[in-house]
Amino acid sequence: MALVPYEEGGGWGARQLHSPWVTHRFASRTIRLRQDWRGLGVAAVVWDAAVVLCAYLEMGVIDLRDRSVIELGAGTGLLGIVATLLVFLSLLMIPNTPPIF
Repeated sequence: MALVPYEEGGGWGARQLHSPWVTHRFASRTIRLRQDWRGLGVAAVVWDAAVVLCAYLEMGVIDLRDRSVIELGAGTGLLGIVATLLVFLSLLMIPNTPPIF
């Protein structure tokens, strides 16, 4: 279980989590992902943090060529998809990461 500061029917930002689809544009591509907050919870929505990280990678601040990447807790996989579209040659996405205590 994840701890998420969220209220049902909250502000405008929370509404986007309940949308069945979300669309973003990165790496000159349009990426459309299915979301399912009610059925699958926090792992099945695109969080703002993923969008910000995608934008950061797209800026090219970090040289991504010839890198291997592991994405733990990939959720909808937006970050992994964008990383692959940019230049990553080797990517392992693990969507269902068990809790580590």
